Amino acid sequence: MRAFLGVDLGTSGLKAALLDEAGAVLAEAEAAYGMLSPQPGWAEADPVVWTAAYQCVRGELAAVTAGVELAGIGFAGQMHGVVLVDADGALVRPAILWPDRRSEGVLSAWQRLPQRERARLANPLAAGMAGPVLTWLALHEPETLRRAATLLSPKDWLRSALTGDRVTERSDASATLLWDVSADTWSQPALAVAGISDAQLPALRSCDEVVGTDDGVPVAAGGADVACALQAMSAVWTGALVVNAGSGVQVLRPGVTPAPRVDPVTQLHADSDGGWYEMVGVRNGGLSLAWVQRALRLSWPALFAAAGSAGPGAEVFVPFLTGERGGVAPVVPRAGWAGLSQSTGVADLARAAFEALAFTIRRSVDLLGDSDSAVLLSGGVAREPYVRQLLANCLGRPLGYTPLRSASAVGAALLAARAVGADIRLPDDTMVVHPRVEDRLEAAYSRWRQVVASTAQLSTPVHNPATIRDL
Repeated sequence: MRAFLGVDLGTSGLKAALLDEAGAVLAEAEAAYGMLSPQPGWAEADPVVWTAAYQCVRGELAAVTAGVELAGIGFAGQMHGVVLVDADGALVRPAILWPDRRSEGVLSAWQRLPQRERARLANPLAAGMAGPVLTWLALHEPETLRRAATLLSPKDWLRSALTGDRVTERSDASATLLWDVSADTWSQPALAVAGISDAQLPALRSCDEVVGTDDGVPVAAGGADVACALQAMSAVWTGALVVNAGSGVQVLRPGVTPAPRVDPVTQLHADSDGGWYEMVGVRNGGLSLAWVQRALRLSWPALFAAAGSAGPGAEVFVPFLTGERGGVAPVVPRAGWAGLSQSTGVADLARAAFEALAFTIRRSVDLLGDSDSAVLLSGGVAREPYVRQLLANCLGRPLGYTPLRSASAVGAALLAARAVGADIRLPDDTMVVHPRVEDRLEAAYSRWRQVVASTAQLSTPVHNPATIRDL
């Protein structure tokens, strides 16, 4: 039996899925790791932990797939991150990841780009994206940038560590803020603001192109995690809005036509098939729920049960612990509960947190201006039936849920198969969740929007879980 391995290098863990030629998932594995935060607002990683996680899942899968011939490997990975290597391929410094906020102070340099050139980037100017991060490095760590021979995204670095290649592809390149969307190539004005040269850029390849081997197995270039998730999801339902709910949340509208845009609130990136998708990317999805779970000192099953048991209430949760990129919420980090009373209990706090997730997704759908397309949902947060029903009720339309543990890993496996000439079709095992009418949700959504709009006056999160536990 031939099989294809898809690997998704996430922010807090690496997931892998092994697909057979019939599109069935033979086995899955996962290895967790953490981020580094050497200063407040910084988000870094030692990429060596990524290779260790990869070897861990390879060994775990090999132990349960005896007799399976691995015919191809594809990689997906977190977007926007910066990994710098020298001429010998050695790391120059720790990787800087997408939640990083250190480059907020240099965005003014990007805003001074001529409007025509800024419009050709067609994306919001946001901290944590590769372009502004490089500008920060040019100002504060010029020697680091001078030593860097090549700029790589996280998944490109991991693949390079295995194969020795120095390449990338459009889906990750277009998410760096260094990409001219109109010309579909690197933006020279953006490279100048970032302080790097063409010589430091990786070569471009197709997502489904073999770029090397790992232990003799062909390795495809792969794609950004969102593009790979869209690859898998579109193979199930064509033309649907896609909601991928993990640590962050991505709401995607596929099949859009790229065009220059001045100061947009949505993102525009290349997919893995030569097209484009529009996206509202939310930093605080499962990330904020994990904070709530820790703050309330509940297990995940207990948190779900508490939220589901709570009746309607006035409590509102604002989940933007790390700030957002505009559109959905202000850039400034603000989070916490509002509307509390003496009768507020832990279940009310939990319910408000999950409603905030649903409201954030609804606001993202509103920003995309799509009021009637089908919605297809995936991601770890969506595994819980309570969350799926709440989201269907909040959106007021049927919701398809595909139980892929990692749509990004499955999409990467599909690209690996295509790279070696195999055409895999995924089975459609989508579950459809029909909305239930909840009039109170409209009022709650309106109240939540009002509180989010006034977050400049909202206190930062309660950092004393004991205070919450005593409610």
